[in-house]
Amino acid sequence: MASEAITLEVDGPDGPREMRVSSPSRVVWPEPGVTKLELVEYLVAVGEPFVRANGDRPVALQRYPADIDGEMFFSKNPPRGKPEFIREVMVTYPSARAHPQLVIDEPAALVWMAQMNTVVFHPWPSRAGDIDHPDQMRLDLDPQPGRGFEDAVRAAHVLRDVLSEAGLTAMAKTSGNRGIHVFAPIEPRWDFIDVRHAVIAAARELERRMPDEVTTAWWKEERGEKVFVDFNQAARDRTIAGAYSPRATAAATVSMPFRWEDLDDLSPLDFTVRSVPGLLAERGDAWGDEVSPGVLDVLLEWWERDVANGQGEMPYPPDYPKMPGEPPRVQPSKARKPAAD
Repeated sequence: MASEAITLEVDGPDGPREMRVSSPSRVVWPEPGVTKLELVEYLVAVGEPFVRANGDRPVALQRYPADIDGEMFFSKNPPRGKPEFIREVMVTYPSARAHPQLVIDEPAALVWMAQMNTVVFHPWPSRAGDIDHPDQMRLDLDPQPGRGFEDAVRAAHVLRDVLSEAGLTAMAKTSGNRGIHVFAPIEPRWDFIDVRHAVIAAARELERRMPDEVTTAWWKEERGEKVFVDFNQAARDRTIAGAYSPRATAAATVSMPFRWEDLDDLSPLDFTVRSVPGLLAERGDAWGDEVSPGVLDVLLEWWERDVANGQGEMPYPPDYPKMPGEPPRVQPSKARKPAAD
């Protein structure tokens, strides 16, 4: 039987590359019927802003061998058969284990990653040349059951004010699902622990201003119907879907950068693999303007103030080694109660 594979010519900084795509008619998103070829064509269409937002960073690949309703796994080690033009960088994890991860430098790399069944791209917040010092502070506004995107919108506006008061310029994008991701470019002077502390300080300040709508409670049983600020997405080796990355949602949505003046009129369903190329051509890249990196001095002062007031370290993700100052890593309802007198 003849192969269904096709070859696409993809422009890049070193000239066009011939990229092979097998099974182009395979359906990746069953509900809208979006195929593998459509995914590849999407990545080529948004290649320039995609690389600008996510390039020069270690990237983990969320891969779906069949479709988004089937088996999924995260790929951190470079898959076999990697073309020579795709770069690798050595990454050290919280366990002290180290191995290489891929780096995106051009759109042709995205096509090869899609050929390897990648749907969602998860870039690190630090650059390949300085893995240990993030140049992005990221805050994930995650509406809990009973809340929706409109609640994340309200929280995002207030969070923007909080970051501005701390001397930072906020950028934002839809998560591709129900939430919003707020980024702030920073100078790469602080390690992951300090950046996470800055995120916690900003999250606590947001919670103070919106106590009925926002929570920093790590344990789900304590969050209630609020928007959770997932501070542990700032921990080392924790990543969120990159700007313009497709998401494994029924509607084939995309994590879409937006301008703040457009926030109140957005719906996550506006941005899909099929719609975003046209919207990008019409409106341009919302993250296309250069933003000067800020510093964390004010947020870290807030962190120290909160520690002095009894608000200390927060729990780390369950697969982390025990971290200095961390409270017991057990959900409150299962914690051992002190014996009665």
